[in-house]
Order: sequence, then C-alpha cells, then structure tokens
Amino acid sequence: MAGVTLRGISKSFGGLRVVAGVDLDIADGEFLTLVGPSGCGKSTLLRVIAGLEPQDAGTVDIGGAGVDHLRPHERKVAMVFQSYALYPHMTVFGNIALPLVMQKLSLVERLPLLRLFSPRRRRIMGEIARDVGTVAGQLQIEALLERRPGQLSGGQRQRVALGRAMVRHPDVFLMDEPLSNLDAKLRVHMRTELAELHKRLGATFIYVTHDQVEAMTMSSRVAVMDSGEILQLAKPDELYAAPANLKVAQFIGSPAINLLPGKVGAAGDVEIGSARLPIRVPLEAGTTLTIGIRPESIAPAGRGTAHPAIAVRLRRSENLGAERILYFDAAEPSGVTITCRIPLGDCAPPVTWSAEETVTLSFDPRACHIFDAAGQRVVIEDVAGGHGNVARPRLLAGEAH
Repeated sequence: MAGVTLRGISKSFGGLRVVAGVDLDIADGEFLTLVGPSGCGKSTLLRVIAGLEPQDAGTVDIGGAGVDHLRPHERKVAMVFQSYALYPHMTVFGNIALPLVMQKLSLVERLPLLRLFSPRRRRIMGEIARDVGTVAGQLQIEALLERRPGQLSGGQRQRVALGRAMVRHPDVFLMDEPLSNLDAKLRVHMRTELAELHKRLGATFIYVTHDQVEAMTMSSRVAVMDSGEILQLAKPDELYAAPANLKVAQFIGSPAINLLPGKVGAAGDVEIGSARLPIRVPLEAGTTLTIGIRPESIAPAGRGTAHPAIAVRLRRSENLGAERILYFDAAEPSGVTITCRIPLGDCAPPVTWSAEETVTLSFDPRACHIFDAAGQRVVIEDVAGGHGNVARPRLLAGEAH
C-alpha cells in the first residue's frame, strides 16, 4: 500500500481551468473523499492520479516515487468507475480475472487454442483462478462467478467491479462515484460494505462523490472542492462543526444551514436586523456578516428561554418519521426562510400552527457560524452570558408563544 502526494496539480480543457494548483497529501491506508458540486474538478483530479489525464502542471507521487512518466497500468492503482465498465460477453469470473490475464499472459498465450498445449498457461490460469476465488469470497459473490453481467443486480455488478480492482492488489484504489447508479436503499448498504472493505484491506482509498452523506459517513478525511480548488480538507466532524467558509457551510449538512444577514454593531457585537446577539467578533463596526445556524441548533422557543429569538410564520412541515422538518418565513430579516429539524419526541402531539400564526424561534449564540463579506469564517472572540447548548422544549399545540 502507499500514500499519494499531489503538488501544484493544474489542468485545463481549452480555455477552461478545471483544476487550479491543487496540493494534497493522502496518507497510506487513508480513506479520503473528494466531494463537491458537478464540474468542480474532483473527477478530473482522480483521473490525473490514475494517469488517464495528463496534468498541465504539477507532480503526482505514489508511495514516495514520482509516477508522472508512468502509464496508467504501471502506476499500481485500480479504478472503479461509475458505469462499472463490465464486459457483457464475459462471465463474472472472466471480468474479475481480466486484469491478471492481461498482465501475466502474452498475446499468444491468450489465444483460446493454446490452452490445450501450454503448460505455462494452465499453471498461470490456476493461479489466477485462486486469486479470483479469494476476492470473490471477500465480496461474497462466489455463487455468481459463472453468470454474466446482464444476469446481475446493480449491487452485484458493483461488487464485481470492486473485485476486478481488488484482484490486482493495487497500492491505491480510485473510485469515481461508484454508487450513483444504485437505488437509495442499496446505496446505504454499499456505503457500509465499502467502509468495511477499506478496514479489512487497510488500503488507500480515494473516493469521488457529489453526495455529502457518502463523504461524511465513510471517510477518514474529506476534501471539499469548488472551481478546481480545495476549499477545506478536514475530518468529517470538523467540516460540520467549523466550516472554513460559506461555500463549505452550505454544502455540508442536510437540511442546509440557515443563513441570515447581519452586521457588526458599534460595540463589536453581532446584529441580526434590530436584534443584538451576545457575540463579539474582531471586525470593524458596520462590517457586513452572514450568520449561519444549523437546522438542529434552532428550535421553537419554550417559555422563559434566555436565548436570542426570531419571530417567524410557519410555511411548511415535513414529517420524516423520527424527526420533523419545519420551514418558516422570518418577519425580520424579511425574505429569509429558516429551517428547523426537530426530533419527533419534541413534537408530540404534532405541531398544528396555522400559516397566519406568528411563533418564536430561539437559538444558542454559541451555535452560530459567522462569515465575513468575503465568505470566510470569522473567529468569535466572546459569547456573553455563558449560555449552554440550546435545550429543545417539548412542544404542545398552542405553546409556541
């Protein structure tokens, strides 16, 4: 196994720059995910590592050695594609064995008639059969080896594609949105299987996805990309708790983070509309701010709450079984929609507010994420009052005021 080091990787297609000077260190045995919106450059960066796309500038090292001069099959990496890329005329055994057949047998030895006359070919094919059997056992697809891809489900095809990569014993596994063609339930199952496979193999995984849930649930670290650049590289918990900028805050988290316009008051505190928060930031008075509050950090206010409050009207409620998602229109600042995520136990009996009814939302000031006019995270100097985490009250119908 091996780590991967990228230095100054840039790539353009015509006049469009899709990767802009990326530096990245991936440790041996790490599960690193590149995540971001479509067109952010994550798949192109993966293809540069694989050698499928030549970079315009920069270097790629695998296991401490430069590989820029090596062709894809010489880099000891294995790639799993979104489309699986299985050969429909071959059996599962043939698809998994193909990389070893191409590597260990000469062109002449791959001719069908030679199997009758070549002891070397028979010996090598016996070795390949053992390797394929081992991989098939790890992926629990031994019973499928004689089937063809057209006879398999989506999850089974995904395992075959993984097996074809595993049988080569690569230094690095490269995965380009391998679960995107699966239905929602199977994606959840395959996420678990991939995480367990990584743990068993101890290999270096570099995974590309646009799905933040995949990135947050499987990865050792996540690199959030946009416009060809890495906006933040961190562990999943850190990305969620301390996004480096506004783009990361908006991309990570579901439902998306609430964003409220604000500014720095005369005393250095934070203001939202006419409300002053007990938060001090090291910026000049009048500086424009964006205040981010996660949906689970804001809730309908209970009686006697000491937290800052916002007057809102209910627009829509979504019952997700274990939790309820509430969408509100804020009275101030106007034109802002605020989303709350509340566990079902905090909404019993169910919320029955009407669209005309004004209710109050409260939040802990320490749950706020503050961003400046450029969208960069602002370090909070102080939160007055020593408030703890916002306590979610059990709401009864009509107790919202």
